[in-house]
Amino acid sequence: MQSDSTMKSYIAFLLISVAASVSGFDNGFSAPNSSPLDDFSSFSYYEKSCPHAEAIIQRKLNKWLKKDYTLAAALIRLHFHDCVVRGCDASILLDHYGSERRANGSKTLRGFQVIDDIKAEIEKKCPKTVSCADILTTVARDATVMVGGPFWMVPFGRKDGRVSIGKEADSVPMGRERITDLIQLFQSKGLNVLDLVVLSGAHTIGRSTCGSLQFRLYNFNGTRKPDPSINPKYLNFLRRKCRWASELVDLDATTPRTFDTQYFKNLQNKMGLLSTDQLLYSDSRTSPLVNAMAFQPTIFDSQFAVSMVNLGNIQDVSSANNGEIRVNCNYVNYRK
Repeated sequence: MQSDSTMKSYIAFLLISVAASVSGFDNGFSAPNSSPLDDFSSFSYYEKSCPHAEAIIQRKLNKWLKKDYTLAAALIRLHFHDCVVRGCDASILLDHYGSERRANGSKTLRGFQVIDDIKAEIEKKCPKTVSCADILTTVARDATVMVGGPFWMVPFGRKDGRVSIGKEADSVPMGRERITDLIQLFQSKGLNVLDLVVLSGAHTIGRSTCGSLQFRLYNFNGTRKPDPSINPKYLNFLRRKCRWASELVDLDATTPRTFDTQYFKNLQNKMGLLSTDQLLYSDSRTSPLVNAMAFQPTIFDSQFAVSMVNLGNIQDVSSANNGEIRVNCNYVNYRK
């Protein structure tokens, strides 16, 4: 008879295989499994034109994270916000009136100065060669590795978009959505339920403002009571911690500095910080995957790498066809 651990591994494999078979909708985005970035030559895209690009990114990022380790989670989040709107085209970096960067949902984004620092150094070595979109995607990978997460090969060749519209940033999840809404959003980008659960696991590191969860602590859905899905001890902790909306609280209360599967175990213990976190465990479409990740750390690591590649491969057709290589990530190139 099979051991309990073997059976759990087999069940986890089946769950992930089923979830991975879910395909997205055709809406003007190229789905990750059909992206032109998947071509093997894209891994060596800068081999001749800027051979030291990845080394520069890694060296600069390492210096920044030594000064502030919390930037790792911030940069992964910045990459996600970029890719969900218009694909991975660095539109989130454009800094002008009405841009995504200046939208209400982007006010807590951080790490822009890290990208600027890296871009300036790369421009000295390889002018007008490496896109801001490729830099941001690589930074998200290296930040993950530097906090103990998995490594993956990043395909290159993205172009920087010239359009950034603030109201489009409203589509980025803010922590109060329904699981159905999240699934539909991910599917519209060519991602599936497995990607949703696994990428949510990035909340194993990082912080949130207390303003994002205070409605769960005191007046959930207008009941004047706390969200019943919160562990009572965790509720007491959060109420002490979140007396002010501007306060920051760890997304993973147990091992906030370690990239691991504790996030999923926290959900099992009713310790998901954001409403969308905890809902992953109560929804029948996502809870089996939460359990699988909690039981199998190696599966989470390997699948996180796959899902991050999928995320990084989202391309908006219009941005890809009309993109450029920005000299400064904050502004489109000057054109007469």
